[in-house]
Amino acid sequence: MPLFALMCFDKPDSLALRLATREAHLAYVGENAALVKVAGPMADATDAMAGSLFILDAPDRAAVEAFNAGDPYQQAGLFGQVEIRGFRASVGQL
Repeated sequence: MPLFALMCFDKPDSLALRLATREAHLAYVGENAALVKVAGPMADATDAMAGSLFILDAPDRAAVEAFNAGDPYQQAGLFGQVEIRGFRASVGQL
């Protein structure tokens, strides 16, 4: 299956919302671990969590969109911007 980068950028001043929904988000990611090659929070200039980055091994873009739509962070309105891009690992191992 192809790899995709899913980059989700939090809305400004939304750290409290991220923290309030983090447990549900982590459970959701765990339930979908077969898709996830690597994932974690992105940080802002002060090193506070300000987004999420996933490298997903999915059959197609629609599967990535469905994964994102089901994420409790997305459902809570945390993200101000979401980007999905095809990804090819050139260095290192996933």
